[in-house]
Amino acid sequence: LGQLQTRINARFPEAGLSRVCADVIDTAKFCARDARDLARPRPLWRLGALTIVALGIAAQVLAFRFLDIQVSTLTAPELLQGLEAAVNLLILFGGATWFLLTLEERMKRQRALDAIHSLRQLAHVIDMHQLTKDPTVVLDPRKTAASPDRTMTQFELTRYLDYCAEMLSLIGKLAALYADRVRDSVVIASVNDVENLTAGLGRKIWQKITIIGALEER
Repeated sequence: LGQLQTRINARFPEAGLSRVCADVIDTAKFCARDARDLARPRPLWRLGALTIVALGIAAQVLAFRFLDIQVSTLTAPELLQGLEAAVNLLILFGGATWFLLTLEERMKRQRALDAIHSLRQLAHVIDMHQLTKDPTVVLDPRKTAASPDRTMTQFELTRYLDYCAEMLSLIGKLAALYADRVRDSVVIASVNDVENLTAGLGRKIWQKITIIGALEER
């Protein structure tokens, strides 16, 4: 990405695409650090969760022992009521245990999804920059009063579109960092969505480049 920004600055020093590339570089540095951090285990967090689960199990054991002691003095309706309460406690304890043991994974998933969403936003920003770089201007250079200024040659237009396509491809690779570090099905699906998005936008750009190449051959 740094090399790409250097190439953009050398050919289009005043273009807003260079500032977009700088934003992508900052995001890439964050994503690299964030993906590494997400891959690290959280031993203190896991120890705390396991401690709470162990205390819950101890409380359940004590409750059942107390119930066992009281069984001989309980009537049948009271025994059924006590068993129902014990089953409800087991269900609640199971739900609480699942919540604690999966909390770390769900927090990491949310962090990864937030970062992937920022990459998706950057992809759309790059697409906005290439929308106005239309090869039909080369086909019909006549302008109206409302037409924006078109100063790029065929070669410059091709290079600009190529830079956009490269940046989109690199954004897809940044998203893949999270799929590599966070083995979560939701994160992997979101990464695939970003890669499909960038590939689709890249195909639109290469259609424009193909048109310009056909004009040059003609």
